[in-house]
Amino acid sequence: MTAPWQPLLEWWFGSCESPNEISADKGKLWFGKRDSQDLEARERFGDQVERALAGGLTEWVQCPEGWLALVLLLDQLPRMIFRDTPKSFSGDLRAQALVAQGIAADFDRQLRPIQRVFIYLVFEHCENLAVQNEAVSRFLDLVEQQPEADRAVFADNLDYAERHQKIIARFGRFPHRNAVLGRESTAEEIEFLSGPGSRF
Repeated sequence: MTAPWQPLLEWWFGSCESPNEISADKGKLWFGKRDSQDLEARERFGDQVERALAGGLTEWVQCPEGWLALVLLLDQLPRMIFRDTPKSFSGDLRAQALVAQGIAADFDRQLRPIQRVFIYLVFEHCENLAVQNEAVSRFLDLVEQQPEADRAVFADNLDYAERHQKIIARFGRFPHRNAVLGRESTAEEIEFLSGPGSRF
């Protein structure tokens, strides 16, 4: 019997074996902004996202793979399905709590390295410097644990984590979220947003 989270994991990670192959195959899904991908996420997994955002699917956290899938439903898919709306961030607090609980249970180390990226990304999405520091530390460890042939993919993740950390250290929040969340940008943030590399 197929686990209820398996279709999501297959869609998100595909069938390739190595981190390099998986990243090449799925990178545009993960980090691209395409209406067709957002629509597919909504059509295939929108109901599960709504259940997760409402506090459901708690039974999924009994194993690492179900825990990972629930984190994706709370953290990654809302950013696609509800892109450019406040609801895109509505699962963040629950995702952060679930990640902290799962890491305490050592669930992250039972996942494949490329899957662990999407656990630690939850920390990277948080507007809190201590949590950002945790993200950088986790990604640094992840890079160091990989064989040389696989390190480039994870080094890219570390680079993005460090860039997020620097923004939170400077502003205490992500200025590129201000418009969506109805927050007023400071003059310094407006200047920052006019430059390259200010949005993710």
